Amino acid sequence: MSTIAASPGISGTASALRRLYFVRFAFAIVWALAMFTTASNLGPLAVTLLVLYPLFDVAAAVIDARASRATGSPALLYVNVAVSLITAIGVAIACASGIPAVLRVWGAWAVIAGLVQLIVGVTRREMGGQWPMIISGGVSVLAGASFVVGAAAANPTLTNAAGYAVPGGIFFLISALRLGRAAKGN
Repeated sequence: MSTIAASPGISGTASALRRLYFVRFAFAIVWALAMFTTASNLGPLAVTLLVLYPLFDVAAAVIDARASRATGSPALLYVNVAVSLITAIGVAIACASGIPAVLRVWGAWAVIAGLVQLIVGVTRREMGGQWPMIISGGVSVLAGASFVVGAAAANPTLTNAAGYAVPGGIFFLISALRLGRAAKGN
């Protein structure tokens, strides 16, 4: 078995991303559990949670962009910041129109954010620990499309949107664990 020493930039970025990914895992699981309790209607808790999730994504993308400056351009992460901010506003507005409108906005966001995540993961492959992010990005694109289609169902609920966070969180956990080697510099 051979080890390859990672550059200080990659090691530092991997360490910062590892911490961020652990936080993203925990947030996604807690958010999903809370969302499952209210997924059948758009009460105040559901609306708050639906707006909070993309806002959390904004904060995470900003942290990610700052941590990633040493290893490449964070331009796509700033695209994600803008898309997630627009989504938070769009979801807040869509909540007044009902679950189908929310699912359409949520679905469009999942598609765009998934594409960004997939591309960022591909560009970070040399760092290690990115295959879960690449797969998660692809899954997000598919899930987003299913939310848009599901908005036309007879009695749509937010259950699938709540469930969307669970695999995403698990992919963040797997990536965090895999980034451990890169964070140690080998």
